[in-house]
Amino acid sequence: MEDNRNDMPEEKERSVLTRRRLLQGAGGLIAASALPANGAMLAGLPLNQAPAKSSPTVAADLSGQLARYMVTARERSLPPKVLLDAKHRVLDTMGAMVSGSRLKPGELAIRFVRAQGGVPEASVLATDIKTSAINAALVNGMFAHADETDDVDPLTKAHPGSGVVPAALAMAEREQRSGMEVIRAVALGYDVGCRFVVALGPDLVRGGHRGIECPVSTMGGMAAAASLARLDETGMRYALSYGAQQVSGLWSWVQDPDHIEKAFDIGGMGARNGVTAVVMVQTGFTGVRDVLSGRHNAIEALSSQPHPEAIMAGLGSRYFVSETGIKTYSVGYPNQAPLDAFFTLRRQYGLRADNVERIVVRLPEDGPGIVSNSPMPDVNCQYLIATALIDGAVSFANSHSREHMADPQIRAVMQRVQVVGDAKLNDPAAPRSGLVEVTLRDGRTVSHFTRFPPGTKENPVDTEGMNVKARDLMTPVLGAKRTEELIQRVNALEEVSNMRELIRSLLTL
Repeated sequence: MEDNRNDMPEEKERSVLTRRRLLQGAGGLIAASALPANGAMLAGLPLNQAPAKSSPTVAADLSGQLARYMVTARERSLPPKVLLDAKHRVLDTMGAMVSGSRLKPGELAIRFVRAQGGVPEASVLATDIKTSAINAALVNGMFAHADETDDVDPLTKAHPGSGVVPAALAMAEREQRSGMEVIRAVALGYDVGCRFVVALGPDLVRGGHRGIECPVSTMGGMAAAASLARLDETGMRYALSYGAQQVSGLWSWVQDPDHIEKAFDIGGMGARNGVTAVVMVQTGFTGVRDVLSGRHNAIEALSSQPHPEAIMAGLGSRYFVSETGIKTYSVGYPNQAPLDAFFTLRRQYGLRADNVERIVVRLPEDGPGIVSNSPMPDVNCQYLIATALIDGAVSFANSHSREHMADPQIRAVMQRVQVVGDAKLNDPAAPRSGLVEVTLRDGRTVSHFTRFPPGTKENPVDTEGMNVKARDLMTPVLGAKRTEELIQRVNALEEVSNMRELIRSLLTL
């Protein structure tokens, strides 16, 4: 047996990040969180600790604490790395939005919004449509998760960018805010959305058949929009309450065969909900002042073992916008590490369809339920590994192609791929690792373990890599000239004085 397991990916092998290489799969689906309840941690707080009401560390008026932070966050200077990371996530999500506008979920979202009309406050990207900020957030949010290229938070396993960034762009255009305000709003949105779900316990939420994606997008989108609306403390309290009232979502999206409801559930619904909450408050709606720790509060209502102190733990020093994984493959996120591991083996051992007998993909135990034989091509692990073996790459087009998945040669190889859950990989520090074992027809077995796929904070993509990914996604839609100008403007987003001008000149047709 030849064994090539490593604790980390060996080297960043992608010297050219193209739509066909950087996006050789689109890591999107955030796998379900069936991790043991004592798995993930936030600032030392286990997700299965005793209910917060029994903990002496939980302060009263949690909504007030968070609301006051949200008010000050719009003026708070971000550490240089966090500022850069936020710009990367904005560019990454814009690329996903523009690309997703031409896929089926995007086409249907456009058809829907054209029929709705709406006050022309904000733009539907890559179209000529101006509509209400609420409608724009919905459609752009669906765009953002249509092609599986949006980012993933490894702790919650949610897609914060596809809810937070569309909400921020819609409100920034409506209110004519600056690029720096957008950066701060996006950083705040990531923090509030992710922390809200950590307070519930992602494993507990999914254990009840509910999705964690829309709660992150709703509360994150609300926080970003509220920052750009410049709400005061009372307004922030009301926005938190109207956001919490809209928290919803079922984990049933894993059965969506067409990626349409999934795009709504994970991106569009939360972005719309968040902006709706803020516009209602701007209009004069009043509400509950303490939805997070008052009577019948959201945290206790939505979790059997809540730990609300996780919302404030490390807030202002730990930034979730710096922790999400950037997808370097246009596929469901649990497939990112297996593809990295498989391509490493393919290069080292010259793997071909005629010399491979069997392939076993080992994932953390929650992974197979999401990616094994999924009806969605860009999520189906067997299909993606078979494509990688036969084609030597997983192109953007093929990762979304049912025709390619139906190819007899591909189907034959898929029968040789087994996807299994492995308790040994249930590592909270590396929740999306992958081990690939290949049995060759000469009797040898070779394997490779990718603990952190490219694009994670442990194995990051740099600014040029982000630019190449965005360029490959947006150029087919916007053209080379506008794409290049947009990339440069977002790289210097803190210098943009009016987001309406940037969006309408570069992101609409």
